[in-house]
Order: sequence, then structure tokens, then C-alpha cells
Amino acid sequence: MTARRTPAPVRTWATALVAALVTSLTLVGCVAMPTSGPVRQGDGTVPEEGRVDLLAEGPQRGATPAQIVEGFLLAGSAGFVGEFVTAREYLTGEARQSWQPRDGVVVTGSLPAPVVEEQRVTYEVPVIARIDADGRYTEAPAGAQESVTYELERTVAGEWRIATAPQGLLLAQAEFDRQFRAAPLYFLSSDAQFLVPDIRWFPALNQQTSIARALLAGPSPWLRDAVATAIPEGAQLNAQTVVIGDDGVAQVDLELASTMTLDARALMLAQLQASLGGVPGVRSVQVTADGVPIDGPATLERGGLPDGPVEMVRDGVLTTLDADGLAPVPGVAALTPGAHAPARDESGQVRVLLDASGDLVTVAREDDEPAVLLEGGPLLPPSVDRFGWAWTARPTQGLVAAREGAEPVAVTAESLDGRTVVAVRMARDATRLAVVSRGADGVAVEVYGVVRDASGTPQRVGEPVRVGATLVEAGEVVWLDESLLGVIGRSTGATAVHRVPVSGPTRALPEVPDLVAVAGGKVLYAASGDGLLHKLVGATWVAVPGAEEVSDPAYPG
Repeated sequence: MTARRTPAPVRTWATALVAALVTSLTLVGCVAMPTSGPVRQGDGTVPEEGRVDLLAEGPQRGATPAQIVEGFLLAGSAGFVGEFVTAREYLTGEARQSWQPRDGVVVTGSLPAPVVEEQRVTYEVPVIARIDADGRYTEAPAGAQESVTYELERTVAGEWRIATAPQGLLLAQAEFDRQFRAAPLYFLSSDAQFLVPDIRWFPALNQQTSIARALLAGPSPWLRDAVATAIPEGAQLNAQTVVIGDDGVAQVDLELASTMTLDARALMLAQLQASLGGVPGVRSVQVTADGVPIDGPATLERGGLPDGPVEMVRDGVLTTLDADGLAPVPGVAALTPGAHAPARDESGQVRVLLDASGDLVTVAREDDEPAVLLEGGPLLPPSVDRFGWAWTARPTQGLVAAREGAEPVAVTAESLDGRTVVAVRMARDATRLAVVSRGADGVAVEVYGVVRDASGTPQRVGEPVRVGATLVEAGEVVWLDESLLGVIGRSTGATAVHRVPVSGPTRALPEVPDLVAVAGGKVLYAASGDGLLHKLVGATWVAVPGAEEVSDPAYPG
């Protein structure tokens, strides 16, 4: 059968969305309190202030197959209000039962006109991202496409309906941005000292319930072996919902499948409060377990920005930048010629760098000599975790962690076999490791969960989550926040620092000429090949006065 491309309907997908939005805005001012009819139970959701929901239309009499599919896509976009009742009107009886709109989302660019073959409508969909049924966001490489086909049948009345439709939803980028919100689910580091985020994307409508259910279900596979949770297996939400009261209190009523110690209850409360605290309209979180209120959350840290000033190398001296300008770091001896890539922990007690031969050594104090931690360079610039381990890599041989007084650990990472490691950086929680590598499939930016023993000694990393899919080149990587990387690389333009979320879309920052290094902290700094230090002010890089002939800027970590 020969395919024919039908002209785009007069009312395109984007145009129809705008029309539906205008209709919705008009009706917002026409809503009245009902004075009759049965009492209906609500879902306990407090809508976001200023939120406007799209209204969907059902299928029109005499609509063509292309118009039916277009109407179905529009109704799916507006379906979170009303549980997709209108969207199901476009389906045959069997398809109405089998279609699962919450099985995932494909975020798309502008859709081209479909190809229509009598009873079949096919779109070549430009893919920006995919979100699975559990809210995990996977960015698509630039230019990614997917073929999506709808099979139609005529009803007894002679009207076209969709008999076969892909599971999940197609949402235009603007509509996805309007209807979905990123939400961190907080789990525990292996030593229960840090809250570790697992970012998911959920519909904004009743987001608090989606967060609670996902938190009870546990972490994503890539984090599962690296984190813990105080929520006992089998715990469930009573009434299957989290209600936000008029006072902004989110009520979480749990039914536990087992008893819990007081310490475990405190940790569980900390997880729930941190995870739900960012939902719009939530001022506080109250948790009840088996009818008993839980009070006194555990005090845990979060892996946000590092605590400490930026440091760099200038004229062979380790230098810090403060309000008065550049000054030598107190207590540190002059560096040996060729020393570079300094790294430290937040206390400043553990300091390492690479010497001229590329070996990993401690930074010499004024009263002692440096110690060699790892020979056999060249090694990659190190990153120091809160347990005192310095992470580096032999580019073609994999990850290594070293600490003074301990044997170096070759950290198993099967996914790096056959690849060349380019850069590594440990998150502040010491639970997640960012790695840039190159292989036959090009550059990869990945984040690994780190598995440690009871003493904090690293054992291995799990299977990674891949991020920054739009990057075609990548080099140095740093953490800009608890779930955000800064990567020097190239996507569409020249080399620049890119903001790469662990779950979300990559964005390029303004370019820095001859960019060679980046430091991520409360202020974002970048160094250029001519020795100048720049800081990001708003959306502009500004040269730091007096910071000349410097290299290797770094925050703790």
C-alpha cells in the first residue's frame, strides 16, 4: 500500500493546545459554586496558585483518522485532570482498557505532518527526553527520533476510533514543562549521615502522593546498592493519598508491615519531610505510622554546595581567594615544580595533588614532607571524599581510590571496561561519583552509586545512570549542587560549561574564551588558558580582578 502524506489539519496540535488554553482561561472566571447534586469526595490536592488546566474535547462526528489521532494527543495532554476520560473516548472498547497513559512520557519537539495509510497514522517524533513510569528522566541525544504508529477502526456508526496506541503519552516540551515537576526522593547514605537525592519527574497535580508512593517503593536501580532507607519493606499509604490541608500541612498516614526502632522512625521522618518539603503549598509534614504520630526527625546533612573557599595554583603556591583577594593557603609549603590539580576535603586536613610525573601525592605542610599515595602516572586530577579517600583513574585501566595509611583500592566498574576515563568527581555525600569517559560510542557522562564497607572503604560502583546526552564532547566535571553537574564540553556551539542535571535537560552557559577549568561552589569559577580567573555573575562571566596567572581552581571535594 502506498503511503500518502496528508496536509496538516487546519487546527494543528500546537494551535489546538493554545485554543484549549484560551478556553480554559476564559472558563476560570466563569466557575461557580455548585448548589445542587451529590456530595463528591476530593483527592485532598491543593492546586498550585495560578494553575490553569487545559480542557479536552471528545471526538467530533466525521473526523478523519489524522484528526482522531490529533484529538487523542490533545486529550492526553490535558488528561491528568479527570484521569484521561476524554482521551479514552478516542479509543475502541478494547484499547480503552489496555491503554496505560501513566506508563511513561515521550517529550517531543514540534510534530511534523503525519503519514496516513488509510487506517494507520504514523508520526516521526523528534524526541527530547523520555520519562518512565516511575518518573525517571532520560535525556535523548540531539536529533533523536522515534516512529509512533496508531491503528484505527471504524465503529458500528461508521466513526473512526484508535484500536492500537502506544502506551504512555506524547507531550510537547512546553506542555511537559507546564504539567511536570522535578522532585527529589531522599534516601540515606550508607553511614546514615547524609540524605541522598534520587530525582524523579511527576505530574504537578497531586505530586505529593506520587512522591510518597515512589519513596516507599525504594531507590532507582543505579542507586539501590549505594544507599539505604529507613522505610520498612511493605509500608503503605493509608487511603492511598497524601492530603495537604488549608494550613499547608501534608498529612502522611502510613501502615507499616513491621515494627521500627525509635532511631529508624527518626530517619524515616527525615526522609519524608525532606522529600515532601519542596512540594508547592507544603509548609510542614506530619507523619503517622499505624495511628501513632512520629516526632523528632533525625538531623542529616545534604550534599549541596561544598563548605570552603575556592583555591588555585599561582606561581607554584597554593592560593585562596577571599574578600581581600588572593593569599597563600596557611600552613602549606610551596609546591614542587610541575605540581598541579590540587584537591582537598572540607576540613582542609586531607590535601592531595598530582606531581610533575603524574603520581598522586599529599600536599606538603610547612612542617612535614609529602607522601606518595599512588604511583604509576599519569593519573587523572583527583577528587577527595568526606572519608578521606582521593579518587582518580588511570585513563585506560579504571578507577582507583587512595588514602594515606591504607592500600590503594582498584574500584570495580564493569561499564568502564574498554573505555578511556577522562575525569572523575565525587559528590559531597560520598555516595555518587560522576565520571566522564570515551569509547566507541563517543563521550559519556555518567553518575555511579558508590558501594562501601562499614568503615567507608570503597568496594565498587554499580551500573551508572547516563546524563548529558546532548554533549558530543566532554572533559572536566564538577558538582554544582546536590543533583547538578558542571561539565566542560560541547553540545551545539563552542566549548562551554554545561549545567547537566542528574535527571533533566542539559543547558549550556555562556562561553569563556580558551576555557580550561571550572570550579563549582557557591560561586561558579572558570579558568582560561591565559591564566585569568572568571566568575559567573547572573548570565555573564566576569574576570576576577587581580586573579591572573592562575590555574586549577577548585572547591573542596
